[in-house]
Amino acid sequence: MDDEVVFNLEDVMANIDTADVMSLFFPAFRKAVVIDTRSNDEEGAMVRILPMAASPQERLRTIRKLRPTFPRLRTLTLIPWPRYVESLVTMGVWDRIVDRFRDGPNDDVLAECDAVLAELRKLEQAELAAVVRGENYHTLWSARE
Repeated sequence: MDDEVVFNLEDVMANIDTADVMSLFFPAFRKAVVIDTRSNDEEGAMVRILPMAASPQERLRTIRKLRPTFPRLRTLTLIPWPRYVESLVTMGVWDRIVDRFRDGPNDDVLAECDAVLAELRKLEQAELAAVVRGENYHTLWSARE
């Protein structure tokens, strides 16, 4: 099992290093971080939290609407993240994402990365609180049964 996790982490890191556009999605709270490293004279790179898409095609359409000045995407990297948000930091994934922007012309994207990580933590915390309160969740087996 550990070897599988390391292998998958290596794949994630390789995809982060090479993808122009990626969607890192969190099934636990149905959100995705869409990261578009492309920039031009009109727009810089983008890091944004969006609702989780129902399909890759839906995500492509969303990106096309958000970034109309860029050519149509040929590839989109999708990375499911079933772990806690904090594991992005402890496993080095978030730093790897931020590193893609460190030497870029737009310093605003670094601030966006910080804001997105803070918002992801809040969203996850809210979802965990909803689990404890039983909001949006249903008991499968009652203790009385």
